[in-house]
Amino acid sequence: MLVLVAPGQGAQKPGFLTPWLDLPGVTERLTWWSAVSGLDLIHYGTKADEEEIRDTAVAQPLLVAAGLASAHALFSEGAESHRDGLGASAGHSVGEITAAAVAGVLTEEAAMVLVRRRGLAMAEAAAQAETGMAAVLGGEQDDVVAHLTKLGLTPANVNGAGQIVAAGTAEQLAALAEDKPEGVRRVVPLKVAGAFHTEHMAPAVSALQTLVEGAPVADPRLPYVSNRDGQVVTSGSEVAQRLVAQVSNPVRWDLCMETFQKLGATAIIEVAPGGTLVGIAKRALPGVKTLALKTPDDLEAARALIAEHAVPVAGTPAE
Repeated sequence: MLVLVAPGQGAQKPGFLTPWLDLPGVTERLTWWSAVSGLDLIHYGTKADEEEIRDTAVAQPLLVAAGLASAHALFSEGAESHRDGLGASAGHSVGEITAAAVAGVLTEEAAMVLVRRRGLAMAEAAAQAETGMAAVLGGEQDDVVAHLTKLGLTPANVNGAGQIVAAGTAEQLAALAEDKPEGVRRVVPLKVAGAFHTEHMAPAVSALQTLVEGAPVADPRLPYVSNRDGQVVTSGSEVAQRLVAQVSNPVRWDLCMETFQKLGATAIIEVAPGGTLVGIAKRALPGVKTLALKTPDDLEAARALIAEHAVPVAGTPAE
């Protein structure tokens, strides 16, 4: 069983879209999505520097566009065919919007409108106070969470495999650097604009709630695994509501991976710019094959993995 996953903010690197533009249709799609989102995605994905693409309002649309473009390239028969054979889709944080489009909950245009507004709203919320995030590596999960709570921090991303991302004010993060939980190897500050997936993002939730009430949504056409609790969500309207609420609530990627196991996952492919989620899966899901789409050079191996692990479409003989 094959799961397609999409990375969250921080996965982007300067120029990472450049090799993808050599593929048929990618430039045209990105040009269209640029018009839809009001952001020059080709410029930001090829020429912008690290500081420019770190901007939350830029990074989030750029990541969703890259994920969708690489999914199109991977499933070359067309936009609809990329659902065929997938056992589930999921995304980390903003990657949930990519996953929702892959699952057919959102059109690609609706996904780009939503992610652009999400990025702007979260950037505006982050500007209201000096906040941030830091990766806490190692330690027992319950002990780490208890220590973060004692310091007033939120375990904003519980990623599994010994990785939790703490979020809060600059003062709280400084206290964490001085007073690490028992068993923790390192505390690594993250290059993000604010304390995402915490109460500091409440203003962004209000802005997005109004937007999604008029968004065209459909029920998922394949299992969609939610960051809230790792559950499979079968209602399109519920997916949309969860996308909004998740902005100020912790990402439970550990529970998503537990669900992948329960569904019988045998392989995971991470869309561009892949690498982060595959790295976690290698530690947390031994025996599950993984592949990250970093450049178009990875497409051939990814298609081979699909041929081996995707569920045959009803009425189609397995090869």
